[in-house]
Amino acid sequence: MSYIFTSESVSEGHPDKIADQISDAVLDAFLALDKNSKVACEVMVTTGQVIISGEVNSKAYVDIQKVVREQIKKIGYNNSDLKFDYKSCGILVYINEQSPDISIGVESEKPELQGAGDQGIMFGYATNETSQYIPITLDLSHKILKELSIIRKETNEIEYLRPDSKCQVTIQYNSFNKPEKIISIVLSTQHDEFDLDHKMQKQIEHDIKTILIEKIKKKYPEYDQIMSDNKIKYFINPTGKFVIGGPYGDTGLTGRKIIVDTYGGKGAHGGGAFSGKDPSKVDRSAAYAARHIAKNMVAANIAEECLIQISYSIGKHMPLSIYVNTYGTSKLSISDFQIAEILKKNIGLTPYEIINRFRLKSPIYTETASYGHFGRKYENIKKDFSFLDKNINKISVELFPWEKLDYVDLLSQIFKNFFNEN
Repeated sequence: MSYIFTSESVSEGHPDKIADQISDAVLDAFLALDKNSKVACEVMVTTGQVIISGEVNSKAYVDIQKVVREQIKKIGYNNSDLKFDYKSCGILVYINEQSPDISIGVESEKPELQGAGDQGIMFGYATNETSQYIPITLDLSHKILKELSIIRKETNEIEYLRPDSKCQVTIQYNSFNKPEKIISIVLSTQHDEFDLDHKMQKQIEHDIKTILIEKIKKKYPEYDQIMSDNKIKYFINPTGKFVIGGPYGDTGLTGRKIIVDTYGGKGAHGGGAFSGKDPSKVDRSAAYAARHIAKNMVAANIAEECLIQISYSIGKHMPLSIYVNTYGTSKLSISDFQIAEILKKNIGLTPYEIINRFRLKSPIYTETASYGHFGRKYENIKKDFSFLDKNINKISVELFPWEKLDYVDLLSQIFKNFFNEN
């Protein structure tokens, strides 16, 4: 049966995403100076103000004000006309130590017995409908906004752009669960004042269609055909005006864009946010592990679509349960329940194993805090933290290691005796 599905994304200048990026920038700063830091950082941004609260245990001293201003500057809030800029915004910091009742369960004399930092359920999802193994609705939403950000920061093609923007893509799927056509694209982008409002609306719509959309089609040829349909309905700044935006237009909070961060509404979500949390919090680390398994399962052609759920108890190192749903697309002769049992026996999913597998004590998190934690490119880079301490050399890190397809051969081997012959 055919159906229509929609996903959205928001830019790095959206107030909730500003909060996420600041939370992860603070986390990265502590990890850069002390890899064993325990951090839970929550941020609120509003007109001219940043409020930071949370719990930190670390041997490092971090100038949090400096971290916050550096991140806001990178996002592009560098003009007092926006009523929120890195030079003049007020910054209030309320940081406490982590509760000793939690650390009792997390810490262990034997590192491999490290307990989960909280109870909870985490999901990972993958689909073969895109080369990134995420839903096409979300992939396109992210790509459109990332390209808009590049235009804003690196070219003069659209000079009036401001940092805050949102995109929503609606796609019709056929009865075989395959993307068929784009129904609509909604894009709202903050902009400078225009002398004439009617001219503003027409100019923005023209530029988005002729500059931004054409760049997407050229940069991602796999989407050229589906985006060349002249029946696509565009809703560009549908309210007619979007000058007031960012924290001046709307208060932002850490963890309020968890569906943008994950799978755009497909699969499932356990409810826990990611940003600002060190990897001892399985809300984050186990969600990455679940995605890694699901993606490699689909890449190994074990299933066309896969959902993994993992659950934990606070203070206990072994997961309580593993759930698998292949939505009837499994190529194996065994049930999803049996797949889950085999995965549980063969894939290490304790916090210690997950943290080591993906090197999650590295300062790799600020890059995850906008345009999604999944469907991203795995890469090695060097990050510069000299703005914190001139004695720190650039740190080599692996970004998005949970996106690697390094378990395809392992999973193929584990399940080799169960593939359907036909």
